Amino acid sequence: MISVLQRVSEARVVVEGAVIGEIGAGLLVLVCAERGDSEAQADKLLAKILKLRVFSDEAGKMNRSVQDVGGGLLIVSQFTLAADTTGGNRPSFTQAAAPDDGRRLYDYFVDRARATHPVVQTGRFATDMKVHLVNDGPVTIPLWVN
Repeated sequence: MISVLQRVSEARVVVEGAVIGEIGAGLLVLVCAERGDSEAQADKLLAKILKLRVFSDEAGKMNRSVQDVGGGLLIVSQFTLAADTTGGNRPSFTQAAAPDDGRRLYDYFVDRARATHPVVQTGRFATDMKVHLVNDGPVTIPLWVN
């Protein structure tokens, strides 16, 4: 699974003019299931995200996790993270999981996040979304697990 994390002071997802997910300070988590991914990869990715120390401590060093600071998670599915741009100017998405598998793994990831973290909001799978965020830092970190 692939993820891009953005440390945010606020973020929200809008669908057809309505806010469907919103957090204050925390992490915007863009997530993509790839072909062959399973619940094991989702579990590893979530564990890494929850423990990743990207928030500042009293000394200004990135030494605290989203759990340590009580930040929110805004989890948004984004199959385009699997883009392959090596074959020309139009990206190929053949490495992205099939839609049914992608939805299953996204739903699993969100369910596990909600079971282990107090503030979890989401986008909507396979929907045209507008994502608004204020990137804090800016801090943007790509993650992937095998």
